[in-house]
This record gives sequence, structure tokens and C-alpha cells, in this order.
Amino acid sequence: MDTRDRTTCCVVGGGPAGMVLALLLARSGVEVTVLEKHADFLRDFRGDTVHPSTLALLDELGLAERFARLPQRRVRTVRLPVDPGRPEVTVADLSVLRGPYDYVAMVPQWDLLDLLADEARREPAFELRMNTEATGFLTEGGRVTGVRYRTADGRTGELRALLTVACDGRGSLARTRPELGLRRFACPMDAWWFRLPRRAGDPGGLVGGAGDRFLTAMIDRGDYWQCAVLIPKGTDRARRAAGLDRFRAEFTAAVPWLADRADALRSWDEVKLLDVRLDRLRRWHRPGLLCIGDAAHAMSPVFGIGINLAVQDAVATARHLVDPLRRGTVRPRDLRALQRHRRPTTVATQALQRAAHARIIRPVLQGRPPLGDADRARRVARLLAGSRRLRRLPAYFIAYGARRERPPAAAVRAGRGTDGRHPGNRRAAAGEPGDP
Repeated sequence: MDTRDRTTCCVVGGGPAGMVLALLLARSGVEVTVLEKHADFLRDFRGDTVHPSTLALLDELGLAERFARLPQRRVRTVRLPVDPGRPEVTVADLSVLRGPYDYVAMVPQWDLLDLLADEARREPAFELRMNTEATGFLTEGGRVTGVRYRTADGRTGELRALLTVACDGRGSLARTRPELGLRRFACPMDAWWFRLPRRAGDPGGLVGGAGDRFLTAMIDRGDYWQCAVLIPKGTDRARRAAGLDRFRAEFTAAVPWLADRADALRSWDEVKLLDVRLDRLRRWHRPGLLCIGDAAHAMSPVFGIGINLAVQDAVATARHLVDPLRRGTVRPRDLRALQRHRRPTTVATQALQRAAHARIIRPVLQGRPPLGDADRARRVARLLAGSRRLRRLPAYFIAYGARRERPPAAAVRAGRGTDGRHPGNRRAAAGEPGDP
């Protein structure tokens, strides 16, 4: 069966950028349809860091109270290992920030997406189509006029739109268009993802460590650890061939307090590989089409800032394009202006990640100390520890990025909790541990 219908804005991809954009536009009276190829949001090994920029946005949208009720862990420091066997150094301390949101919330991404979808469904201008995959673009006279799609039960159709926004990640359908161009940067690592049980008495929040040519970070999920291990780029096959027993031994040498449950990792099938990329489109748009988030710029997992950068893209997109969408005319110059507005933040963020790759991650993965030598790294750590002002700079960048975006006025709701206080000011809720 083939169907044809129409909307004002078609959002391809129901991730954080797509759902935030759709909610903001729908609240502003713009008809928006989201196409999400999966049946639900329940997928492992997605980014789960919600930074102060996104926490503040949720507050502005009147969702802070509901978000605070989600299961979460709160992290206020970013620590990186100097070298194996030595203490980690604190490179950013978010507790020095002013305001209620002086932490990163570690929240399962599916919980955040469910919250955004539930709120958006209250708006008559919003539609979410699950199990619906965009398979191609409709074009007329050089302009993108919508998408072709296919549903899980085999139906196909066309959805025409004034504007199509690609929010479908680094595998975006839009990235196949050669006129957008793609600039790639070298990445020194890939990532392994797996789970290990969490037990009473374990540390909480985000915990890291360094091993023999690998770095690891463990995300506290309450009853289990979501573990990430950074390995040298392209070494996945050779490391697997060396055997799971060897990896378990190396891993527990780096994180000895997990040695009593390493045997819970029984098969390489439980270890998923993420091909880490860092790139960006030279051009984010063409007439009728816009790319934002990872579709426009794939980020490294360093500092976990990719999601929040994508959300800020969505906020800026809504603010800049709500009036053109309402008028029914989105001109190429409107899309160019948006890219000019967001590109410096993307470039600055990727420059920070590239510096971390070169000065910290690559040396450790090559068996060398970061920052040239361990003594230098410790001197930098002491300098940061001794200056509140210096700690504020990396903390603010991690929290808010190079530019903080504001949502359209029509999308804003009362941003306080039901007791009149910022939910971010309230410590522990039941089950929330202290900082790691």
C-alpha cells in the first residue's frame, strides 16, 4: 500500500535532537511529524549524559520536575587518568558553576526520549510515527520536498514537507548527498561497550581508569555498570583474538574493585564495538533540507558532549526557523544563517576533542603518559586544583558549550518545581548517591 500525506516540518530521527526540535516547534504552533525507524527508544549503549545546558532547557520548558523523578546519577567532576597505576586528575569541576545545575545527570536516554515524546503528544501539531524509516528524499526543481518512507509492516509512502530536518545521526540518509561534503578527522580510538553487575558499596556516578593501552569509563546504572573501553583504532580484531581471559585480566588490573565479577562477561558477543568518528559536513543544508546534531557533525565520546551539542542545535533551529515555518517559506538564506550561527560552536567543540585525542587519549593508548609526561600532567592538575577561576573555564565549556541557546518564547513554560524551587537544588532524591 502506498500513501501520500503532508506536514510543515518532517523530522527524520527520534533521538534527542529530533524530539527536542519537534517539541519546540509543536509548542510554537508549527505542524511537525517525526519519523523514527524503531518501535521504541529502548536501545543500549547510547549516550546518557545530560549536561547543564539541557537541564536548564528542560527547566525552561517546565519539565524539570518530571525529569528529576527519572532514575539518575549526578556527576560534578571530570577526571582523567595520568597513566596506569596513578590517581586520576580532575580537569573540570562543575560544582564551581553558579546556578542550580552544577552537575551532569546520567540518565538512560530512553527515559529522556519517552519524557519528551509524552510531552510533545500533548500538542495537536505534533505527530510521532514509530516503526517508520525514511528511505529517500523527494525533490522537485532542485528542492527537497519531503521523504519516502517504509514502515515495519512493509507499507511505503511519501511525506511531503516544507522543510525536512535530518536528525538521524552519523548514518544519516542526508550524508549520502555529495553536495553537502564531509570533512573527516583522524580518531585514535574505537570503543567497546559491555555490562557488568553493580553491587552495594561500589562507587557511584561516572568512574574511570587506565590499563595497558586502553582507557575505561563505567557508568552507574543502579543495578549494573555500563562499561566503555577505549582501544587503539583498528585493533578490535587482534584484541579479540588474544582471548577474553586476557582482556578480563587487563581490565581488572586497571579497575581492581571489579575483579570479583569480571567473570560475568562470558562471551565476546556481549562486547559491542563502536567505530568512533569525528567529522562534520561542510554544508549542513540545501533547499528544503537541513542537517543538525550528529547528522551534521559526528562527535567523539570524549566528555560526553555530543548529545548536548545536538540538543543546542535543535534549540537554535527552532528559534531561527519558527517564523519562516509559520509563514510557509523557508529560504536558503534562512538555513545558511543557522549554519553560520551554530558552526563556530561545532568547530570549537571538535577542536577541544581533537586536543584531548592528541594530548591525552593517543599517548595513553600508545603506552605513553599524557601531556608529554606524567610530571607535566600532575603540574597541570595542581594548577587547576589551586584556582577556582581556572576550574570554571573547562567546567563552563563542558556544561554549556561555546554558545548557550534559548528556545522560542512560545515554547517556554513555568520552569520551577511544584514547590517553587529548582529541582536541581534538591539533593537526593531517594536512591541518588553522592559524587563519585
